[in-house]
Amino acid sequence: MCFINENIPFQLKSTSNNFYSLVTDSDLDREGVPSLSSSVTLTLQISDVNDNAPLFERSSYEAYIVENNTPGLSIFTVKARDDDWNQNARVSYILEDSSVNGVPVSSYVSVSADSGVIHAVRSFDYEQIKDFHFRVKAQDGGSPPLSSNVTVKIVIQDQNDNPPQVLYPVQTGGSVVAEMVPRAADVGYLVTKVVAVDVDSGQNAWLSYKLQKATDRALFEVGLQNGEIRTIRQVNDKDAVKQRLTVIVEDNGQPSRSAAVIVNVAVADSFPEVLSEFTDFTHDKEYNDNLTFYLVLALAVVSFLFITCVVVIISVKIYRWRQSRTLYHSNLPVIPYYPPRYSDTLGTGTLQHVYNYEVCRTTDSRKSDCKFGRAGSQNVLIMDPSSTGTMQRIQSEKSILDEPDSPLEVRLHYLSVLSVNHTLHTVLGIFSTLESVFPTMSFFLVTFPIL
Repeated sequence: MCFINENIPFQLKSTSNNFYSLVTDSDLDREGVPSLSSSVTLTLQISDVNDNAPLFERSSYEAYIVENNTPGLSIFTVKARDDDWNQNARVSYILEDSSVNGVPVSSYVSVSADSGVIHAVRSFDYEQIKDFHFRVKAQDGGSPPLSSNVTVKIVIQDQNDNPPQVLYPVQTGGSVVAEMVPRAADVGYLVTKVVAVDVDSGQNAWLSYKLQKATDRALFEVGLQNGEIRTIRQVNDKDAVKQRLTVIVEDNGQPSRSAAVIVNVAVADSFPEVLSEFTDFTHDKEYNDNLTFYLVLALAVVSFLFITCVVVIISVKIYRWRQSRTLYHSNLPVIPYYPPRYSDTLGTGTLQHVYNYEVCRTTDSRKSDCKFGRAGSQNVLIMDPSSTGTMQRIQSEKSILDEPDSPLEVRLHYLSVLSVNHTLHTVLGIFSTLESVFPTMSFFLVTFPIL
């Protein structure tokens, strides 16, 4: 059997047994059925239009920073994404204008325009500001540009940078405040309570109280948490009236900070007894301050006078050496010399006694013959060269100056020794006066003569 598909323009005709002829059944059309096809691929490039605004990864941000930070520290980064292309997708970050506690937010933080990194402009203080908000705008580079905003919250974390502050008892500078405890007080008697605060937060503000020093540690104790000062035994008549306690208030920070408070306690039954005991506190402090001042002043005076004496001695030594050198190399003729102001050679001046002397020296001689002449009085009048007419009287029974045959060098040395000795006696007189006022000056009175 032989057959063909239907609905085609052909048919089969049998010509003989098992032979068939395929003949057309109608007119044929090349563009007809079945149709033929071909394809081609076209690439179209879509030009971008800035129709997408930048979108932040989060709807809001929250960041933490520890107080006392270094200015310029990087806090965190904000990030925005834009679905546009090329310039339309280039995002810039801008800090929007706002204020924090009346201060522009730009004085607190800054934002990097390209990366979105937020930096701290200043060092933050938790006690002044604990947190603040501001807004950051992300803007693309399209024309016109599109933008979106996000809110950022900065939380300042506390640091243990403040010591405890004692509110009670108040530490006064001049007066002494004392808590009274009757002598009949029982065990556990509440003397007073130390009240302190810490402006830090968290465990940095947890305070503990400890008794550091006490006049009688077996009489008082301090509550570790509440700061209450109580008696731990029965008060008796043998206990001193004046009790002084030093309480340490310490926080729980790392490292911890502390403050000390002095509590004055009076074990007495009457106010006059307390007054008589505690009036010495301020007096002792003032006395110690004055004593310290006078000791420092005395030490400065001693040092100055010692240096002065050394300079005087050295000057005299140098003067004597130069005099001896001058006299040794002198080629001047022998002439009598009458120093001015020392005497009136004619006896017509204002001095009561005439006192003449002359120095005779030969050429290249290192020795001299000095002749002294004076009236029968035992008084020697010496005129101060730096003054105009003031004279100083020195009583001398037997003086080296009276020896006419003594060399000039011996007399000069003797005069220098007298001058230094007079200065030392003056210094010792000053310190003797100070010793009568301050007994502790004995150390200087022993040390200075040795020097």
